[in-house]
Amino acid sequence: HKNTGILNLMRQRIVDYIKNMGIPEEEALELRKKYFTDYGLALRGLLKHHDIDPLEYDRQVDGGLPLDDILKPDTELRNMLTSLTSVRKWIFTNAYYPHAERCIKLLGIDDQFEGMTFADYRVPNFDCKPETASYERAMKDAGVSDPKMCYLVDDSAANVDAAKSLGWTAVHVTYDIPSNHGNYQIKSIHDLPKILPELWKETSSPSPSS
Repeated sequence: HKNTGILNLMRQRIVDYIKNMGIPEEEALELRKKYFTDYGLALRGLLKHHDIDPLEYDRQVDGGLPLDDILKPDTELRNMLTSLTSVRKWIFTNAYYPHAERCIKLLGIDDQFEGMTFADYRVPNFDCKPETASYERAMKDAGVSDPKMCYLVDDSAANVDAAKSLGWTAVHVTYDIPSNHGNYQIKSIHDLPKILPELWKETSSPSPSS
């Protein structure tokens, strides 16, 4: 949830990383915003325009976040996922896998997913949401060929719009912010069964990938 403050902490760590490259703070702030807007992730802009080690960046930025002090087990989320048995559950994230693994373990849901599609910092010119290639890679990773069998639940309007344009069922987690993005909008991830109750019904038909 955005109220955890993790996003702001991450943004500040990115700015600090850019400052440590010898770039003044005001310029570092602008570069972080520009690279995120232009490339989906600030890291991709840094890789394109600067000589940096992406894994060292990950250690300093994502890896340096005090997640243990912020994230706690989410029993309601775990129960919701445990009862979601009619679909395959898959993580689709713009994070590198160590950060994603830390998050799901701290939330107590690391045993709820069949697999993960992540932004692979080790790959030159790696793709990420909302690029079409990233969604295609997620489908390939999950072994799904029909986009109509895919659901995306995301708090990024851009990511949700991209999923919907590709034929996925897209759900925008809005945190009370007005939104008309995606097929559905919910204020909290815990509200998902309210808008897609059919997914919580037992089915004998082929399972879609969520």
